[in-house]
Amino acid sequence: MKTFYICSYGGCGSKMLQESLNKYGRTQHVHSRKPPDKLEYIGDKLGSNNPGELFNGIPIPNNDIKNFYVIYIYRNPSYSIPSRFLNPLHLEHIQTNKNIKIQDVLNTEKDLYGINEFYNNYTEYNENRNYKIYSVKYEEIFDKQDELSEILGIGKLNLVNKSNRKDSNKQLDKIYKDLIDKMNKNNFVVIN
Repeated sequence: MKTFYICSYGGCGSKMLQESLNKYGRTQHVHSRKPPDKLEYIGDKLGSNNPGELFNGIPIPNNDIKNFYVIYIYRNPSYSIPSRFLNPLHLEHIQTNKNIKIQDVLNTEKDLYGINEFYNNYTEYNENRNYKIYSVKYEEIFDKQDELSEILGIGKLNLVNKSNRKDSNKQLDKIYKDLIDKMNKNNFVVIN
């Protein structure tokens, strides 16, 4: 049976994608900031004390890895931050200081949430990894979802865009300009 790990920093459609993938195998939501070199189980699986949506330090046997699909879904942070980062509990889940406010980011004009680091950890090639990461651009998922289905070897996802948000935050656009430019240049799915 296929197992899908859907990873993100939040506000990127990961829950939507997880719901759609449920019919094709087991799914787990992941907020770990750094993917491990050797693929691990999530949360309290196999008696780990690690709560929630984080890799737990217990490696998956090499002969089982072929059944695991690690999907990293990302989105322009100018949309993600206002939708999810107001909640201090979410900040804890993505292993960031829960006391950081959006206004702090705007005032300092710095990536205080570490979104650049989070993105790079999943999208940069790492020869030590014993698994692939499928990096998926949220902005194209509704138009190209059949392509993702084909890559994953599954049926139709039937994803529907329910987002009302049309305009990005112009200040965040400026702060995250380099990252947004990098994201925009990516193909819809990049496998590394």
